[in-house]
Amino acid sequence: MRVIETLPYEVRTEDHFWIPMSDGVRLAGRAWLPVSAELEPVPAVLEYIPYRRRDLTAVRDSTHHPYIAGHGYACVRVDMRGSGDSEGVLTDEYLEREQQDAEEVLAWLAEQPWCDGSTAMMGLSWGGFAALQVAARRPPSLGAIAIASFTDDRYNDDFHYMGGCLLSDNLAESGTTFAFGTCPPDPMTVGDRWRDMWLERLEANRPWIIKWLHHQRRDDYWRHASVIENPERVACPVLAAGGWADGYSNAVLRVLEHLEAPRRGLIGPWSHRYPHLGLPGPAIGYLQEVVAWFDRWLKGERNGADEGPALWAWMQDSVPPATSYEDRPGRWVSADRWPSPDVERTRFALGPHRLFASEEFTPPEDEDPGGPLTISSPLTVGQFAGKWASYNAPPDLPYDQREEDGGSLVFETEALREPVEILGAPVVDLEVSVDEPVAMVAARLSDIAPDGSATRVTFGLLNLTHRNGHGEPEEMPPGERRRVRIVLNGVAQRFPAGHRIRLSLSTSYWPLAWPPPRPVLLSVHPAGSALDLPVRPVPEGEDANARPFGEPETTPETPTFRKELPDHRWEVHRDLVDTRSSLEIVKDGGIMHLEEIDLDVGRRAHEHYESVAGDVTSARGETSWTMRFSRGDWHTRTETHTALECTEAVFKVYGTLDAYENGERIFSRQWSETIPRDHV
Repeated sequence: MRVIETLPYEVRTEDHFWIPMSDGVRLAGRAWLPVSAELEPVPAVLEYIPYRRRDLTAVRDSTHHPYIAGHGYACVRVDMRGSGDSEGVLTDEYLEREQQDAEEVLAWLAEQPWCDGSTAMMGLSWGGFAALQVAARRPPSLGAIAIASFTDDRYNDDFHYMGGCLLSDNLAESGTTFAFGTCPPDPMTVGDRWRDMWLERLEANRPWIIKWLHHQRRDDYWRHASVIENPERVACPVLAAGGWADGYSNAVLRVLEHLEAPRRGLIGPWSHRYPHLGLPGPAIGYLQEVVAWFDRWLKGERNGADEGPALWAWMQDSVPPATSYEDRPGRWVSADRWPSPDVERTRFALGPHRLFASEEFTPPEDEDPGGPLTISSPLTVGQFAGKWASYNAPPDLPYDQREEDGGSLVFETEALREPVEILGAPVVDLEVSVDEPVAMVAARLSDIAPDGSATRVTFGLLNLTHRNGHGEPEEMPPGERRRVRIVLNGVAQRFPAGHRIRLSLSTSYWPLAWPPPRPVLLSVHPAGSALDLPVRPVPEGEDANARPFGEPETTPETPTFRKELPDHRWEVHRDLVDTRSSLEIVKDGGIMHLEEIDLDVGRRAHEHYESVAGDVTSARGETSWTMRFSRGDWHTRTETHTALECTEAVFKVYGTLDAYENGERIFSRQWSETIPRDHV
């Protein structure tokens, strides 16, 4: 990482200003501007998120906004309505009002004396969502976007309902948004109104998962703001980035395939982070790429940013299983377009616990030799799955899959005679039957080393009632065969010679995904099933040492010091007396002091998932957050808690919210809601 002190443009900061919305609400902004912009206006770059520009994202913002501003842009961070110091309330994600606000912010920016009338958006996660969603609305000033860790499909390819299965991250992220939506604004910015604004937020909020559980199938709620519905609406150029360790990697490939606007894709080995801060490494000079992209499309420079491969992807080498990696060995590979003609779909037939390349296997005349293979997985399958989206802290990548495979159906190749590389999404076609009308299948692809260790490469989930689509689930007729297709997450992976490729199938994957309402016996009919891999032959003359990106560059971080050290834990527990298993996750950031605004900030998240062997209705998850903000004699704290339980017929949500000022509780509320299960 190279920290840049001197940039082409001298930069000044406007710490706070108000942006008026058409309904009278004001949003709070912060800007980094070239000193010369008042006389020589520049394009404006907006990052629009709800994660508090003055404190909780201040350190990260200080590493990239001054950098981009120092290359001739007015960089602006705006707190979404109801977050940070902005007025109003924040009670759900990607609402119509949120996007209207963004359009109005862009129009306001374009009219400022330091802006030349053109704008761009950039962002990670919610910021990436927001930029792509706003681009589909075609605001007149928007000339380009640069997005990372995003999706275009809010239902199936977000933390909600992967393959129609309810993800535990649906609960975990509800805890995050509930916590952020109930934090107070800063009196230093908003003045004496801060308490009234805080109470308005506290009154308006409730656990966000309640809303999400009322929409268990893909309906208009999820179709709204899912750009996959109308990708042709995006007209401005898109620089799209993602990471193989993140939950958000598939959308980069879909953007390349379905958008008509100029686009370029970057996928590294990273978790849920900007690529210049990417872990696992190697991180790249992402900010240089962003500047070049904006220079090309907002300043009209012929700098080659729109030339060359459509996709750069990190081809990951084989590694031993671990819950975190500092770096992932591999190399950069490219594709001139996506889908790439260089990727060949290679089909592997399923035999009894074996995978056969098509040319190695001729199905016998008997349609189903030996009968079907069956599995009813224990609820402990999934305890070493890691998080749906890795944040690389605490260690949250999947561990050795051998124990998981003990409760799964396993199909495996012989030792490979030569390396195999895949790039894209593996697909599993299965002919199955089940003994219950609601069932799921988790499919995992692993790299098996000669010593037997199993490193998960990618995975996919399918709620079998969603086999014909997510809009209208259909029960599985017990005992009847059905053909289903499971699309695994896209990946780039090299399997070395001497290793084996393993496909594992299980009927549960808890706690990553919520188990079905009753235990399920799954029968797989191998003769009607196959694994389809996107094999990428290594082109002759390909340079394994090619480095298409520069070293990561940033500007200096805003000054901070720690008053309390962080505490991160990730623990699996099993009690063999009552056969209870649990996963405990603690993410405690300690207390950080921001010197520029003399503010102490603390946040602690605790997640707990448990179940009792053989009892799928014992599955329970809970998430708790504590948020602290202090300065002088001003001390505030919010404590939020959400728990999710189930029976065969319903989900039960419990929530609490308590807010404290100077140690005295000023607000308290509880929730208890029962929501019918809808084919989940």
